[in-house]
This record gives sequence, structure tokens and C-alpha cells, in this order.
Amino acid sequence: MANFNKVILLGNLTRDIELRHTQSGMALAKFGMAINRKWTQNGEQKESTCFVDLTAWGRQAEVLSQYVKKGSQLFVEGRLEYSTWESQEGGKRSKLEVVVENFQFVGSGAGRGGAGGGGGGSDEGAPRRSGGRAAPAGGNGEAAAQGGGDVDYGDIPF
Repeated sequence: MANFNKVILLGNLTRDIELRHTQSGMALAKFGMAINRKWTQNGEQKESTCFVDLTAWGRQAEVLSQYVKKGSQLFVEGRLEYSTWESQEGGKRSKLEVVVENFQFVGSGAGRGGAGGGGGGSDEGAPRRSGGRAAPAGGNGEAAAQGGGDVDYGDIPF
């Protein structure tokens, strides 16, 4: 039996991206996203917000931290990943988050004080033009940073 793990989100960042590096030097970006849902029930407008934690690796992490910030709109494709650990108090903790496999800036003025802009990302983390697609990366994200070395950054449309 086949399995499928794919998440597609369009929302706004709830906080600035936290960029860190692993001991091996791999870039790691942690950020949150709010996704709003609106509907009508019995003639009354309703709205709810879903808050999601995301992680990006390698060049993608670096590009995201450079061009988006709190409030920026972002389109993300990724996979769900479940983590468990023991807290400092000794209790078991768990978390479900989205690992970014592809992203697309949305809106205008990415990195210029607000809501996203043209461009996007691939599994190699290299920016590229709108509409591009990439094959999903497997593993822990470190494989995503390999390859894609010959990128023309003059092609970035912002």
C-alpha cells in the first residue's frame, strides 16, 4: 500500500524567521505561519485561524530568512513530521510540524517591509522564477542542500 505525505499552505508568518546552523554548518530556519479560514454558517460569517510551525533547511532556510519576515505572505509545500522528546522537567513532549520542500513568495515587495513578493524556492533552496516545481527531498534536510550549485542570482525578480 502506498503512502502520501504532502502539505500545501498559504498564509502569513507569525514571527520573524529564527535562523540557526547545525554543528556541521547546515542552515536551519524555524518559523510560524497563520492560515485563516472563512465560511458562512446560518447566514453568519465565521472565521478561524490555524497556527503551524515550519522548518526549512539549507539554502532554502537562508533565502527565507533574507527575504521574508513577520506578516509576509508565503506559499509552502512540504511534509508533516512528528517529533518527540523529553522536556527538562522529565515529561514527554511531542510536536507536529511542516518541513518545507518548496516555497513561493506571494504578493509584492518581498523582503521590503511586508507581504512577500515574486520568486520562490526549491529543494536545493535556490530562488527561481514563479511556477517552478521541484521533486521532494527525503531524509533530514541535509540532502536538500546538496546540488543546485550553479544558480544565477541575477534572475531573482525582486
